[in-house]
Amino acid sequence: MEITDLINLDSILPDLKTSSKKQTLQELANYAEKIVPQTHHNILDVLLERERLGTTGVGHGVAIPHGKFPNLDRPYGIFARLSHPVDFESLDDQPVDLIFLLLVPETAGADHLKALAKVSRILRDKSTCEKLRGSEGGDAIYAILSSVSQSSHAA
Repeated sequence: MEITDLINLDSILPDLKTSSKKQTLQELANYAEKIVPQTHHNILDVLLERERLGTTGVGHGVAIPHGKFPNLDRPYGIFARLSHPVDFESLDDQPVDLIFLLLVPETAGADHLKALAKVSRILRDKSTCEKLRGSEGGDAIYAILSSVSQSSHAA
């Protein structure tokens, strides 16, 4: 699985303006509703329920909120770079400014874990995160994510 199986140019939000974790999840749910056959209410409910189990803020300014949904034909991703970091109750107590939202079919099983592992591997790389933070616009972000995804697959 490649990152390009999860995202395209339309699923990149290069300058999302939010001021809290909940508002960030609400904005992501609103945007996701345009991409997947789910209502923003359902998406938000699933994401908030997942956050209650434990934060998806994985550290170093990165969060990977995710959830399983009925009626999805494949995993979907949305990448957002926040204009201002927000407190995501991350494991390292650092605010989050890079978010990869992952929405997977209820029946995904191992594919869910593979997608999560792929995203996590890419966003664990400090150099990649620096490039994402310094890039200009959605095209550049997409190019960085897809090139890193290809090179990590080859390694």
